Amino acid sequence: MFARLCAIAAAVMLAFPGLAAELVMVEQEGCIYCEQWNREIGPIYPKTSESRIAPLRRMDLFSGFPEEIEFTAPVNFTPTFVLVEDGREVARINGYPGEDFFWGLLDRMLSEHTNFEGGS
Repeated sequence: MFARLCAIAAAVMLAFPGLAAELVMVEQEGCIYCEQWNREIGPIYPKTSESRIAPLRRMDLFSGFPEEIEFTAPVNFTPTFVLVEDGREVARINGYPGEDFFWGLLDRMLSEHTNFEGGS
């Protein structure tokens, strides 16, 4: 039964590219722009169509990065939002430019690299 479920999951991922995406937010304690994002976007992000395509995963800048993610460049600023697909970085937003700009940048990033078709 487990093998059959794994086969079905693999078939779904091949049929619908972008389902293996996640949005990695690299943050650090005391970052005022991280705190601003947490106030303005954090509570609503899980309820959006963007979140269904790229669920949020948080990482601390100084806690080390998981080996299963291949970044294209070091992360030096917080917050940094990295779109990861199948374990590899495909796009990123450095910094938090405010709510209005963030949604536009995120939507463009998702549209270019996943099967995302529109904003929240």
